[in-house]
Amino acid sequence: MTYQEIKNNKAINTYIQQADASLIALGYTEHSFAHVGLVAEKAGYILETLGYPERTVELAKIAGYMHDIGNLVNRVDHSQSGAVMAFRLLDNMGFDPEEISVIVSAIGNHDEGTGVPVSPVAAALILADKSDVRRNRVRNQDPSGFDIHDRVNYSVTKSELKINEAHSLIKLKLSVDTRYGSVMDYFEIFMQRMVLCRKAAEKLGLQFKLMINEQQLI
Repeated sequence: MTYQEIKNNKAINTYIQQADASLIALGYTEHSFAHVGLVAEKAGYILETLGYPERTVELAKIAGYMHDIGNLVNRVDHSQSGAVMAFRLLDNMGFDPEEISVIVSAIGNHDEGTGVPVSPVAAALILADKSDVRRNRVRNQDPSGFDIHDRVNYSVTKSELKINEAHSLIKLKLSVDTRYGSVMDYFEIFMQRMVLCRKAAEKLGLQFKLMINEQQLI
């Protein structure tokens, strides 16, 4: 079973759509196909760049694509709910139990409240997910109605996650328009996520750095 087959699976895509619909009702930023597709590709990029086997890269992409389906159940503990949902879906598709274990443990550990980078796939998923900060994740484009999450995401005009040529460093580089959100706003809501990114990078033998407007902050 391939990543492309997962992307084409009607049931999985329905759960992604309906999970995002629940988050719309709660006022959250976009968590639909743009987000999960980007997370899948970034997770794959990280492990591919570091020389992991092709199938491990594929599993990271699958975990990235499915990681937020638990929002269908509830935003609270959505990583654990999503892991249980993913287990049932993948098991019914005939996935190998070892591969299910890798994917499910990554999904169950991607949230900063409870997550731990328990494997390279989990670490890549964490880094890919937490680095997705961008203006077009904000649903309401009227700045007068922004909350702090809207301000921070809207303020990010460019986001880039790159591994250096020596494969010793992974850097999240953000360009922030401070008319809409300050650097302190970013740390107020994302500090816990950045700490988890540092742990995830260490799991992969990398150092994590955060740069905002050309200034290194972590």
